[in-house]
Amino acid sequence: MKERIKLIPASHLILIRDTKILLLRRFNTGYQDGKYSVVAGHLDGNETFIQAMVREAKEEAGIKINPEDLEIVHIMHRRCPNEERIDFFIQAKSWTGEPTIIEPNKGDNLKWFDLDNLPKNIIPYVKQAIEYVRENVVYSEHGW
Repeated sequence: MKERIKLIPASHLILIRDTKILLLRRFNTGYQDGKYSVVAGHLDGNETFIQAMVREAKEEAGIKINPEDLEIVHIMHRRCPNEERIDFFIQAKSWTGEPTIIEPNKGDNLKWFDLDNLPKNIIPYVKQAIEYVRENVVYSEHGW
C-alpha cells in the first residue's frame, strides 16, 4: 500500500493597520534568516489553524487576538525540496497590544511596511501570499 503524503501545517498572521502590514525579520532560525515574513508558526498538534494563530501572535508579537476576530484569507499549498506544506494566512480584524519582539532569538526586527513597498528581502512565498490576499485570491500554489 502506498504511503500517503504528510503535509506540514502552519498559520501565518496578516496584520494590516491603515495601508501597512506587520513583518518580522527572521534571525538565527536556520531558515530564511535575514528575510522578512509575517508572524507565523507550525501547529503543535491538537489545535486548529485559528488556535495556533492566536498562540503564535502572543508568543512572537505579544499581542492578544480573539479567535472570532480572525478570518482565513488565503491558503497556499507549497512544495519545498523534500516536503509539502499547507499554509493558512489568517487576517486579524482587531487585536490588543502593540506588536513587539517577544522571541529575540528568532526575530531581530518587527516593523510595519507599506503594502505597496514591501522589503526586497521578503520570503518569496510570503510576498506571493500577501499579493493574493490583496487581490482576494483564496488559494494558490508555490514551488511546483
